[in-house]
Amino acid sequence: MEEKNETFTYTYSAAQHEEVKRIRDKYAPPTQEEDKMAQLHRLDQSVTRPGLIAALIVGITSTLIMGFGMCCTMVWDETLFIPGIIIGIVGIIGICAAYPLYVRITKKQREKLAPEIMRLADELMK
Repeated sequence: MEEKNETFTYTYSAAQHEEVKRIRDKYAPPTQEEDKMAQLHRLDQSVTRPGLIAALIVGITSTLIMGFGMCCTMVWDETLFIPGIIIGIVGIIGICAAYPLYVRITKKQREKLAPEIMRLADELMK
């Protein structure tokens, strides 16, 4: 018998190598020390997230309340016309309050996390 010594080689391109690295990093156990840039990015996101969540909850709920008020005035019988207008106005007020709520919560979070973010930013700038 004749022995065939064939080998197969394949090389990854740079883009494929980066993709393999990203996939591998998803499944690797987390490191003990978080990268300072990643920590700064996480803190920056944590400033706006609570305000965004609260504003979305208030805005969506208020929109549903306003929609219920519109249903009362347009769909159901005439006895619900005035209550429907009042319910719709309450919904509109809630919608208008969503953005100021976001701004207020975000401002408080910025004041709370500013020293830590500034410390990390100064360490990265050195």
